Amino acid sequence: MRNRFVKAIVYFWKTNLRNMPSFDIASKLDLQLLDNAVNVAKKDILNRWDFRDSKSTIELNKKEMAINISTENEMRLGAIVDAIHSRMIKQGLDPRGLDESKAHYPSGPLIKKDIKARQGIDKEVSKKIMKDIKDSKLKVTAQIMDEIIRVSGKKIDDLQAVIAVCRKGNYEVPLQFINMK
Repeated sequence: MRNRFVKAIVYFWKTNLRNMPSFDIASKLDLQLLDNAVNVAKKDILNRWDFRDSKSTIELNKKEMAINISTENEMRLGAIVDAIHSRMIKQGLDPRGLDESKAHYPSGPLIKKDIKARQGIDKEVSKKIMKDIKDSKLKVTAQIMDEIIRVSGKKIDDLQAVIAVCRKGNYEVPLQFINMK
């Protein structure tokens, strides 16, 4: 009798639980689109009249996923960052994906700033997302898996409601909903 019960549970698990619809919540920046945005912003900045005879440089370090900016003063630094943000928006990237928390620093006659691209969801943000999902009282299960969150449920409608809850949430990182199965 016990053996049949165990077999029934294993069969149920293999057929129903593994095949439950699911999706992943991630936060990634596409490196190619970021490279295009930085290159176009560089061309825009170098062609502006107020940047004539300027020693401003913008470089994307692809290995470290960081944008290195050097210029003469803070006004030009702000203009360069604004140009990068506007180009990112036109490329379809969210500027919240850049970590600008590190302050600029002087280097001789120039001011330098390093802006890192965020890849993945931080622990604090993922806990906030998990709390919002649990507070929504939907019948879904969410798991933190390194830098992504996997959400699974019995109904696709519940998963779509979770996506709507996450889009309404105010998180400091852009979210992508991928691998809908």
